[in-house]
Amino acid sequence: MKKPRRRSQQRRRLQPYSVQFYRPQLRQLARPWLLPVLALAIVIMGGAIGYRITEGWDWGDCLWMVLITISTIGYGEVEPLSQAGRLVTVLIVAGGIVVVQLSIQKILGLTESGYFRQLRELRFRRNLRRMHNHVILCGYGRIGREIAEQLLLETVPVLVVELDSARRLAAEERGLPVLQADATLDETLLEAGLHRCRSLVAALPSDAANLYVTLSARGLEPGCRLIARADSEEAAAKLELAGATVVVSPYVAGGRVMAATALRPLAVDFMDMLSGSEFEIEEFRLSRDPLLVGHLASKSLSELQLGRRSGAMVLAIRDGSALKGNPSGEERLGPGQLLVVMGSQKQLELFRNLLGDAIDTIETMRGV
Repeated sequence: MKKPRRRSQQRRRLQPYSVQFYRPQLRQLARPWLLPVLALAIVIMGGAIGYRITEGWDWGDCLWMVLITISTIGYGEVEPLSQAGRLVTVLIVAGGIVVVQLSIQKILGLTESGYFRQLRELRFRRNLRRMHNHVILCGYGRIGREIAEQLLLETVPVLVVELDSARRLAAEERGLPVLQADATLDETLLEAGLHRCRSLVAALPSDAANLYVTLSARGLEPGCRLIARADSEEAAAKLELAGATVVVSPYVAGGRVMAATALRPLAVDFMDMLSGSEFEIEEFRLSRDPLLVGHLASKSLSELQLGRRSGAMVLAIRDGSALKGNPSGEERLGPGQLLVVMGSQKQLELFRNLLGDAIDTIETMRGV
């Protein structure tokens, strides 16, 4: 009979390959500082003890004398030195010269070996593992750059995954954290925090690459929200089959926006005003379980007073295929309905609390 695996072993198996080896590397990178610091501490404490024994000064005067001797900022004795005290000073000067030489050589050696670059990389990886509820943006091309700007306006944490060095530098100049790696690899998505993110956007220039990212992400995290870019209808159909939650074609989306601007300019202007403001639009899907929706079922909006109690506005109600915009107070709620609500974050939070267990799912839509 096989023994069950320990939970620690399972957790270690789920960690990305690169993450498993960063902790020992971090310990190794900390060791080069040990010798210079230890040598300096020995010189300082040894000199202070020498002055304490030969001159009988207090520890403050002893340490001060050692520091001004090693640093060579100027020489001024606390008191006239004895013959033994001068011998201690000579030893401190000699030891200080040796320590400084070792420290300079060690720092130059670490610089040439790329130690500081590796240290920055490890610090970035550590911060990466702490990220949660962020958006993973695969690709920082023209589309990816615009997506990042919109997310920054909404103060949403973004992690860019980009393999190209020039685009990585462009994203870093904008102040974005960048993971330089191949987004089509499973270990890259795991390292980017796929299990902790709020959504993943595949905005790579190649439809094949976006398809690989979608397949990998859906296989690793079935519940993740995936938004993928497609340049053709055939690619869009394949991305939907691969598990993309939303597929966006820049050409189709641009054409729709231009047509909507020509036909309904006020609606487009309204969405533009909504973008960057404190207001959001959320979709609340009510549960199909009558027991969970019992306190809401067959009650009208005026009876529930959701808008007055929360401050949020119910824009529309979808019941099956029927959509009712700007519902009146006589509209009654029921299981399975979709409520489209607009308000600030505080107002929407109050609205969520009023609905309680009746909520099945929640989707947030900001201005686009």
